[in-house]
Amino acid sequence: MQTIALLGSTGSIGKSTLEIVKKTKKFKVVLIVANSNYSKIILQIKLFRPKVVVISNLKVFNKIKKNYKTKNIIILNNISNIDKKIKKIDVTVSAIPGIAGLEPTLAFIKLSKKVLLANKESIVCGWQLIKKDAEKFNTKIVPIDSEHFSISELTKQSTNAEIDKIYITASGGPFLHLPKNKFKNITPKDAIKHPKWKMGKKISVDSATLMNKVLELAEAFKLFPFDPNKYEIIIHPQSLVHAIVKFKNGTTYFLYHEADMKIPIFNALFESNLNYLKYFKKNKKNLTIKNLDFLPADKEKFTTLKLIPEIDNSESATVIINATNEIFVDEFLKNHIHFNDISAYLKLVLKDKDYIKTSNMSSNSIKNIYKIDKWARQLAYKIIKKNS
Repeated sequence: MQTIALLGSTGSIGKSTLEIVKKTKKFKVVLIVANSNYSKIILQIKLFRPKVVVISNLKVFNKIKKNYKTKNIIILNNISNIDKKIKKIDVTVSAIPGIAGLEPTLAFIKLSKKVLLANKESIVCGWQLIKKDAEKFNTKIVPIDSEHFSISELTKQSTNAEIDKIYITASGGPFLHLPKNKFKNITPKDAIKHPKWKMGKKISVDSATLMNKVLELAEAFKLFPFDPNKYEIIIHPQSLVHAIVKFKNGTTYFLYHEADMKIPIFNALFESNLNYLKYFKKNKKNLTIKNLDFLPADKEKFTTLKLIPEIDNSESATVIINATNEIFVDEFLKNHIHFNDISAYLKLVLKDKDYIKTSNMSSNSIKNIYKIDKWARQLAYKIIKKNS
């Protein structure tokens, strides 16, 4: 039986992975990393009996440490010296949201044979470090965002010269058909109601602004050896096709699967060596491929898409854009700023007098990435304060 570790075990990716582990009985969970969801953490400990549990929220850590005493499970507050607590792991699923997921990802690359990456922020901010460590420790990196999993599957053995276009699809989120003049009235409650996917609040807001697609594009630039100019974002409301690759030989391929993250996770775990349908019933509603709509993305309505030229323009632009977006989304969720402010304030970030200098700083070390990230977050709060 193979061993598996989950970074972000109580989120949607973590829960989907554990559902696969429970159904297939092919993996032993040796470690989970979580934050503050006390009831889910306790349930996961009882169901999967991991050797190590890391809880970053100090209050929840102390509560679980006090109420769940056992010699067989090590309960920690951080991943410091984790290599002394655990041996080599077969698979790690990295799904801690935000820049907070970068350092744990790097730590577990050293300990894992394979890392399934669902944390786009780690890739767009620290890909140089991830790639370097993966090569050093001979760790296989597999993207499990549905779009990047699809691109990976569709372009196996393909060269840049053979490819004409790569389309990344977007559902359009909850406001695809809402007139732009009504965006000013959007509430956090409205924004987190994604029509197709069940996700956390932050990623749901990113989907509503289409910022998730900007970051996914940045992620694709890092992951794949293809010309950035070949990528295009298109709207596909059904969320059944996740990427389309048009080849110069006249053929076009797409990868179709239900809007269920278990599918890319399952395939990344087992690499087509196990029958998914043996464990998870097929959705009868999607037995036939029909009514697939593909529409151009409206940059005037979803103005975050205008950031796309910036993401490949300098070494650390994506670190800045990611950090400021995290702050703006968080402040929107707290009802401190309006929905339209997210994209408006992101534009102001690019106009800051120190933006060009900071975006050209090297991101080849954790220290530098955190320095740039800190500067960006401080700038975000300054912009909010000045414009509120």
